[in-house]
Amino acid sequence: MGQSDASSPFVLVTGVSGFVGSAVARSLAARGARVRGLVRESSPRANLTDFPGELVEGDLRDAEGVARAMTGVRHLFHVAADYRLWAPDPEEIVRNNATTTRIVMEAALAAQVERIVYTSSVATLIPCDSEPADESRAAAPDQVVGAYKRSKVVAERLVEDMVAARGLPAVIVQPTTPIGPRDVRPTPTGRIIVEAANGRMPAFVDSGLNLVHVDDVAAGHLLAYDKGRIGERYILGGRDVMLGDMLAEIAAIVGRKAPVIRIPRAPLFPFAWMNEQIARVTGGDPFLNMDSLKMAKHRMFFTSAKAEAEFGYRARPHSEALADAIAWFRDAGMVR
Repeated sequence: MGQSDASSPFVLVTGVSGFVGSAVARSLAARGARVRGLVRESSPRANLTDFPGELVEGDLRDAEGVARAMTGVRHLFHVAADYRLWAPDPEEIVRNNATTTRIVMEAALAAQVERIVYTSSVATLIPCDSEPADESRAAAPDQVVGAYKRSKVVAERLVEDMVAARGLPAVIVQPTTPIGPRDVRPTPTGRIIVEAANGRMPAFVDSGLNLVHVDDVAAGHLLAYDKGRIGERYILGGRDVMLGDMLAEIAAIVGRKAPVIRIPRAPLFPFAWMNEQIARVTGGDPFLNMDSLKMAKHRMFFTSAKAEAEFGYRARPHSEALADAIAWFRDAGMVR
């Protein structure tokens, strides 16, 4: 991918209205790529007001529409995903992520796309509480908690099978927990940041996660495109952080008192169940749900050593990512 002109082939990016997809598209454009973004008609447009390329509307479940979007495309970044930890019909999440991944990859093969970066997730890995997990801890669908994680396992295995059986030229990246600017939805972790910054998280459970700046994840996508090996998986992470420490850092940034009450998960399950029932009636998205509580049993700690060694991936301190996220949420009116 070099300096673009009207005759240059396109780089197609799916999910460009979303958090990671918009960051990947911007990074590609800054590098001189001729970017085409595929977006649903119903997708929010907040991240598209200054989109650095061509936008085409289409639904990833529509094979014909995806095939049209692939016209003139030489490189593909498939970032789009149904990223929900809860849905009234959990299997809808699995169907969406498996079906859209298959359709996009089939279209890429038909269009003879030369190189693909597929955005998976560390949700496809089995966490290890004693040490950070690496790419070797691949999970089967029945080894993960919740529909979202299962959907990503199914989709990732589909891509790997197409690489092995049909020569799909795909490199797989596995972001940990991205945070930072342009989290318009926001993501589940973005919601935690917003609630904590507004003083609405007085307590926390004993859990941990790996935080990474979304722009470092985007840079990792480009490095994987340049130097990643076809069929390999690469974790794109940042720093392992206990949830209580993350909330304390957020409190320090916004000038609030840090929460100090650590509560066990067990008493929260009835509240999570109740939140889900309310959401079924209201159509909302429960902040606390059963699957997220089950996930909190483990410390989601990961190592990016493979990506660092093979293509020079690096991530800034997570404190900078938290500060950037809060600054953006303030500007967007989500944090007082």
